[in-house]
Amino acid sequence: MVTTPSTLPAHIQADMAILLEHLSTLEHGKLIRQVLETILRMMSRESDRLDWKILNYALLDMEQGFQIFHPYRHTRKITIFGSARMGSDNPDYVLAQQFAEQVTQLGFMVMTGAGGGIMEAGNAGAGPENSFGLNIQLPFEQGANPVMTDNPKLVNFKYFFTRKLFFIRESDALALFPGGFGTQDEGFESLTLIQTGKADPMPVVLIDHPGSNYWKDWDTYIRNHLMERGLISPDDPSLYTITDNVDDACHAISSFYRVYHSCRYVGDRLVLRLKGELPDAAVMLLNEEYGDILSKGQIEKSAALPEEKNDETISLPRLVLHFNHRDFAKLHQLIRRLNDLGDGRPEMEHPERK
Repeated sequence: MVTTPSTLPAHIQADMAILLEHLSTLEHGKLIRQVLETILRMMSRESDRLDWKILNYALLDMEQGFQIFHPYRHTRKITIFGSARMGSDNPDYVLAQQFAEQVTQLGFMVMTGAGGGIMEAGNAGAGPENSFGLNIQLPFEQGANPVMTDNPKLVNFKYFFTRKLFFIRESDALALFPGGFGTQDEGFESLTLIQTGKADPMPVVLIDHPGSNYWKDWDTYIRNHLMERGLISPDDPSLYTITDNVDDACHAISSFYRVYHSCRYVGDRLVLRLKGELPDAAVMLLNEEYGDILSKGQIEKSAALPEEKNDETISLPRLVLHFNHRDFAKLHQLIRRLNDLGDGRPEMEHPERK
């Protein structure tokens, strides 16, 4: 049991003890208590002013992010990354605007960094009603682009790390257009999080205008300098799709959620929620083709598990498996395969709420 710091006045210690006890009656009281106990432990130790400033601003960043995204938690979203330095006459800008317009017609909303260039193109294509802007406060950069200025779905972050947290947390797909250090950083970090299972499975699409080799050259580097040296798995390039066609980019994203809905862990089991039940023969094929990613047992059909009784997706059918927590690229391949096995079923088409 964590106690309040002895340096606090007695009446504050008493109030804190009552508060901590009251948390047991709240729905998420256990988690809230852990947050407060962490702060109390920090108060009991020597901490610099900078430590408290980082904690304070990080919490403020997350508070506003949680508040703005909560009403849209059931709407799928696509993050668009790309250079801020491209004008509206650049072919990548035109392609990004077209892509954003098409994915909103599929039922997705669009998130960008709220700046100029590709970000502005994404917000312009999606329109203000279907756009989020996750801006970063920098002393030498301009403010939000005209689409997101004064938009209630504009979030101004102090820290890059909290901003990146929300890009990944809220995204159901990532679309990257050519860009500089920032775009490369966002792309590599996103792939790292997906590759290691720290982010949920999601499609990553790298989009180039016809005739350009930006992403093809990037892919050559990945294969020649990372994969050939054994620094990544031979399956890892399957985590992303490269295309110069907007229709193909949209299909790569929408088809990922044709049958697959979402996933979660229940104990040592990975639960894949589906939008429609797969035939027994399809599940047998999955076991034959992807049995090597299981730590034990087989992939099995299931209804919601007892531990999921309060889950909002309780009505959806499931596949349950003991995943080895290693082959995340092959897990992506499994998801795309089960989507193919359920292809053509009208109840699995877009748009849907997650």
